[in-house]
Amino acid sequence: MYKISSIDKFSIIMMILGSINWGIIGLFQLNPINVLLNSLPLLEKVIYILVGLSSLNILLLLFKCRTKDLQNK
Repeated sequence: MYKISSIDKFSIIMMILGSINWGIIGLFQLNPINVLLNSLPLLEKVIYILVGLSSLNILLLLFKCRTKDLQNK
């Protein structure tokens, strides 16, 4: 079984927060990140980049776990 690193844990948290953000946007047409960081557009952009990179890391994590499972069988 693959051991989850700190970066993987951070990525999971970022993915959950990003998903909640998109859910709020879809339900209420309100972007919480924009509301919280309205005066800091650069920081807002950095957060969106981190969420995007986190999603790529989670995708790699899924493949790593799958490879480990196949090797153990």
